[in-house]
Amino acid sequence: MSENLHARAQKLLSQSMVEGIPTPDQTWLDAHLRECADCAGKAETTHELLAALRSIPVAVPGDLAARTQLRVRLRTQQAEPSSSSGTLLWIITAASWLLGIFTAPLVWRVFAWVGQMANLPKPVLEFGFVLWWAIPALIAVAVVLYQRAITAEAQHGGRG
Repeated sequence: MSENLHARAQKLLSQSMVEGIPTPDQTWLDAHLRECADCAGKAETTHELLAALRSIPVAVPGDLAARTQLRVRLRTQQAEPSSSSGTLLWIITAASWLLGIFTAPLVWRVFAWVGQMANLPKPVLEFGFVLWWAIPALIAVAVVLYQRAITAEAQHGGRG
């Protein structure tokens, strides 16, 4: 059980130095460090080590922040799907639906005429009529899925 207390103290000590811990945990840790000389020594050594690390000067190029921001922007642009192509797809889809609605009677007449000339049964004409409108939609779906696959591959390829 004593090992669990020391392990908890070490875990809380690490968390308190990095991200902070809730007040009840801090109270428990302070009480434990007052009672346990071994954990208190480790805590003091850790504080001294961190202070020493923080005192070491690190030379950083002056344009590091600007270069980092530029890389983040470029990476974001690569990761985001193009909103202009998405808008274009919606416009094309809307135009396709409008054209479909307005030309459906004419297309049906053409199908009926071809069916009469070729002596085709009505279910074949209806199936052909449905395919006439479904094939462009299926092609659009295939294009969108293909673009997503390329984007996903480029993102995964750029990471590894």
